[in-house]
Amino acid sequence: MFNSMILASEQVRELSAPPLFFGILGFGLLAGALYLVLRLDRD
Repeated sequence: MFNSMILASEQVRELSAPPLFFGILGFGLLAGALYLVLRLDRD
């Protein structure tokens, strides 16, 4: 049981996209959410 846990933790995971893409996507989503919140707050 413990051997399988050690082997599973040592497997290298491949991202489906480059890390930069995730950073840009996350920034875009947060910026869009902030824009909506500030825009709705004005009304």
